[in-house]
Amino acid sequence: MSNLKVTGADGISVHVYEWLPDIEVKGVVQIAHGMAEHGARYERFAKFLNTAGYAVYANDHRGHGKTIPDGAVPGHMADVDGWSKAVEDLYLINTEISKKHSGKKITLLGHSMGSFMTQDYMAKYGHSIHSAALSATNGPPGTLGKIAQLASRVEKLRNGNEGHSSLLANMSFKAFNKAFSPNRTDFDWLSRDEAEVDKYVDDPLCGFDCSVATWIGLIDALTKISGDAALSQMDKAMPVFVFSGTEDPVGEKTKGVDRLLKAYSKHGFEQVSHKYYEGARHEILNENNRDDVMQDFARWLKSTQ
Repeated sequence: MSNLKVTGADGISVHVYEWLPDIEVKGVVQIAHGMAEHGARYERFAKFLNTAGYAVYANDHRGHGKTIPDGAVPGHMADVDGWSKAVEDLYLINTEISKKHSGKKITLLGHSMGSFMTQDYMAKYGHSIHSAALSATNGPPGTLGKIAQLASRVEKLRNGNEGHSSLLANMSFKAFNKAFSPNRTDFDWLSRDEAEVDKYVDDPLCGFDCSVATWIGLIDALTKISGDAALSQMDKAMPVFVFSGTEDPVGEKTKGVDRLLKAYSKHGFEQVSHKYYEGARHEILNENNRDDVMQDFARWLKSTQ
């Protein structure tokens, strides 16, 4: 694994991890990680893809991992437009990847929050990728999205942009974990593999509370990215792979993912495939059945080349 720096939106220095295969590069996978984690956690998956000939890149989003400036608040992307800047960071990284691997097809894989960034990216910068994959995602939020938007504005008034909100935490991570009570940890909802959960808990760069401003950016994006305006901007011929665990609370145990698939079908997407993994929770690449998940992803990836 190599460590790179890419100048992102508004000049911020974005940390990027690079994994290169020992054989000729067939294609490239760019990874957008989830909330309160970091890109280095995808090393096992990256090395697996390397063996199949794919170069892999994963950045630490602003406010995450090694992209957090000294003294800055973890989980805070920016006071204003942090979400849009983070998505633009992905595009600027993609531009550098394209220069390094000229002519190679790039697949953007987003997990959880990264899957929502990927959906936004498909509408704004879809011309720069060949295909997209969405792990542990969700679709149109409906009325709950509007309630969350209102709640996030109230919390901004109470706590400020960089502040933390116990209300938003209770509506998200804490609510997700309650579904798996009695709980061994605060993050049982991530995986059935206790060793993987413990790695997350013990990682100082994981599990922190994100700022109110970051939550506002995410919540606002959830409504926008699955709306008619955004969907109309996406390439309907682009191969898209959606995969999720049947017990993932982020995807509402596949109900939310089904809404996304229906939205894609309604708008005429031509190459959308999906796979649900029975009993699996949120971090599908860190689950007990991760070997099957990785093999399925590799088969899909090969089919799109």
